[in-house]
Amino acid sequence: MGIKIGKLLTLICIFIFLAIPTQVFAENPDCVRVGLTDTKFQNILKKEIVVYGTADCDICDKLSKKVLLHVPADTDIKITESLAGMTVVVGNQIGTLRDFVVVCPAGLLGVRNLTRKGKPALYHGAFELAQKEDHSGFYLVNIVELQEYLKGVVPNEMPVRFGLEALKAQTVAARNYVLTPRTQSYKEFNVVDSVSSQVYFGANTEDNLATRAVMETDGIVALYNNELILSLYSSTAGGYTESYAHAFSDPLTKVFPSINKPYLVAVPDKDEFGVLDTEEKAKNFYSQKVPSYDVESPYYRWQKTWTVGELENVLKKTLVDQSKTGFVSPIFRNTDDLGTIKDIKVMKRGVSGKAIELDIMTSKSCYRISKELVIRRVFQKDGISLPSANVIFEKKLDNDGNVTDITAYGGGFGHGVGMSQYGAGYMATKLKQPYYNILRHYYKGISLGTMPVNVWENDVKQTFWAPVGRAQLVIIGQIVPKVTVTINGKKHELPINKNFFQRDVRVDISRFIEDGENTIIYSPSVCPLKMYVELVEAYDKDKPTNIFLKEVKAE
Repeated sequence: MGIKIGKLLTLICIFIFLAIPTQVFAENPDCVRVGLTDTKFQNILKKEIVVYGTADCDICDKLSKKVLLHVPADTDIKITESLAGMTVVVGNQIGTLRDFVVVCPAGLLGVRNLTRKGKPALYHGAFELAQKEDHSGFYLVNIVELQEYLKGVVPNEMPVRFGLEALKAQTVAARNYVLTPRTQSYKEFNVVDSVSSQVYFGANTEDNLATRAVMETDGIVALYNNELILSLYSSTAGGYTESYAHAFSDPLTKVFPSINKPYLVAVPDKDEFGVLDTEEKAKNFYSQKVPSYDVESPYYRWQKTWTVGELENVLKKTLVDQSKTGFVSPIFRNTDDLGTIKDIKVMKRGVSGKAIELDIMTSKSCYRISKELVIRRVFQKDGISLPSANVIFEKKLDNDGNVTDITAYGGGFGHGVGMSQYGAGYMATKLKQPYYNILRHYYKGISLGTMPVNVWENDVKQTFWAPVGRAQLVIIGQIVPKVTVTINGKKHELPINKNFFQRDVRVDISRFIEDGENTIIYSPSVCPLKMYVELVEAYDKDKPTNIFLKEVKAE
């Protein structure tokens, strides 16, 4: 790293340690790295950007944590891509830097000409400038504490009118998602700030009720077999969620259908819905407003109609684009003749009736389309993809038997796997269900608790919010006679009764837990162990997971 001296003023490096949290710079599970896009949520790679602080801020060396330049409040810091590094201009001072961050200890960081919800985009934490090795540009990465990140996600992923318990369910799902994303497309950061990951608009869009939801689920994640789950969610499932394998390809091999996840299985809002994997059952379900938790969504049921010529023009473009995914067979190229549409048939459906494989038959060929997102993007109307792949197609014929119009009837918005956000809102506001029941409805067989941590040589501290003051300590590892934990400032030695064949053991610690915020410190034992706290109320197997009540009515 080098600094060039401007002709008028010397760029003075102030070599003192920052009075800011070191986790801003460290790889820490309590921090999230978010790639920030532009106002249209499209471009993430940048050539030039201007950032500033609402209070005095500092440009710091990333590794040494030392201040390189102090910058007054609301002063532009212009950063431009260059072959030697990144050119930084502050007033009439200029420097060339690598591996640096911008922090604003007493305020927030902003990006000029970047808006979120019509407001200037402001962020907690730090900005890191991550330059591409080929000098094609750089990424603006917001390094932010997990709780602060969630405050900028929850009110933007879910309407706050859905109520506190729905917002809590959204918080846990969002916390899990950022800790265990399905894929990580960039090595420089964990997630992006758009729907490609989950929507994150920063500090200027925070909401008091959503912030309360974040605080009152502090430290809590969803677990299956002592591991964090992949907590997928979408806007509207349409009354019936779908299994992971029927909606997503394997992120590494791209094989579709993928291997299923036992907690991401198809879930009807009402048991009597049955399996909808035939054309007749899917048609009956999605052509009417069957009562379900999703009835209040504007996308609960929808339809799209094309003239045959209109749809043929759409397919000539979308089949080319989607052939690049590998889920269109045979590949359709710009030079290919589509022919005229003869029929559209769904060949395979998921448990929820979701189309997972369909054929487009034309006078020239038959094109097999697989995977729900590809199907949605192939059938565009006015440049917009289908809301979901919970779809049935009907064709209208003329007197000669030729197709004249095609109508798609469907339900839901999004991939439909995991939690339905509109369903969560209904369960919270109409059925008065707590967040842990909402999560248990959509993610089968889960428990809720703190993140499992390895306890080897040093104490490990966790904070968490217990909604009902009932919890148990889960210990995974070799047989030991006892473990030592400190709960809310008091040390306890807990005996372990475990046989050789048990994978884990659970010790009731409810008598030490308070309603609300708790602190636990795990102390090392004679053997390496993994430990976490599980909320008992959120994993009560005697309670029904399908709580469909008579209050659910179709409109």
